[in-house]
Amino acid sequence: MSNKKYASEMRQLPQRMMVLLIDFDDDENRLSYVESHIPDDLKLRVFVLGVLSEPENLKRESKKTFEEIGEALAKDCSDNKNELWGHNLLKHNKRELERMASSVKPILFK
Repeated sequence: MSNKKYASEMRQLPQRMMVLLIDFDDDENRLSYVESHIPDDLKLRVFVLGVLSEPENLKRESKKTFEEIGEALAKDCSDNKNELWGHNLLKHNKRELERMASSVKPILFK
């Protein structure tokens, strides 16, 4: 599905939000690059998260499976904690997590 199709569908559904999970590949400019491709009228509803290098590095360093990583990150969010999100490979997501808190958290965690 093309970016234009996603954008068109999001405009038709004003409550729709999107989380983009990306590999940052140790590139400090990756977030800016991705954000530059999100239409201005949708920026408040699109969130970009990812591992600073490669997901496999987080798996190795945390000694968790990908499923366990996902569960730990969700638990951190629901418990208002920053344990795994504070890991060196994830802490760069702080701004996006703060942005998501007011709009996504009430939907996912009641």
